[in-house]
Amino acid sequence: MPEGDTLYKAAARLAPALVGRELTRFEAPRLQGLRPRPGERIEWVRSRGKHLLIACAGGLVVETHLQMAGTWQLVRTGDRWPRPAHLLRCRLDVDGWQALCFSAPQVRTWPAADVDTHRSPLAHLGPDLCRVDADLDAVVGLMSRLVGPTDVVGDVLLDQRMFCGVGNVYRNEVCWALRLHPTTPMTQLDDPMRKRSVATSARQLRSNLGAGPRRTVRGGLAVYDRAGAPCRRCQSRVQTGRSGLGDRVTFWCPSCQPTHR
Repeated sequence: MPEGDTLYKAAARLAPALVGRELTRFEAPRLQGLRPRPGERIEWVRSRGKHLLIACAGGLVVETHLQMAGTWQLVRTGDRWPRPAHLLRCRLDVDGWQALCFSAPQVRTWPAADVDTHRSPLAHLGPDLCRVDADLDAVVGLMSRLVGPTDVVGDVLLDQRMFCGVGNVYRNEVCWALRLHPTTPMTQLDDPMRKRSVATSARQLRSNLGAGPRRTVRGGLAVYDRAGAPCRRCQSRVQTGRSGLGDRVTFWCPSCQPTHR
């Protein structure tokens, strides 16, 4: 499932092939916004939470949001595509390489001059926890202003206004690490515990920025997609259900993470 670590690694793969090279072809059949033109140099590639940004010298940023099913692939010119052509949502060709985005529900462009300003379409996002310079104390301050009296831990972890990059996989994994059920009210967490939730989220994301499958504990994931399997901490059977805004699929240990009453 594409989350902040997925986009960070996608940017790291694409950048060496694209940056500094001239765009020879651009396709985006459902594009929202203006089109970069062939001949423009690609200036940088970076991620911002769950968004991937590609800046072109003509003054536009190509932004994609992968949501549940999207993916970026890098192939050499002339090689077979890893996905069917009808799933293509964005294509950038440079000499020797094709950067291909499949199944992404959102592809849009906007002015590169708006990056990191209040005019940016991403200005509402909190700090990106994949970045080592993310200010965790600032995140706790955002929580104090944005968290409502009825908000629960699982929903706050997914609120990209607080911090960006955490998706449903890490929502479940962080709650397990903290021994909190995702439906635990935020009013039960003091500031040190809130900061611990942010620090745990950051640690898990950053530990998965390299190669290899996603891991949060030795052996893989603690609870996500492990319904019926033994808890890696206490051996109780992992349970599953749906909870929170969006009725997200949830995994938890009934012994380590008792349901709030």
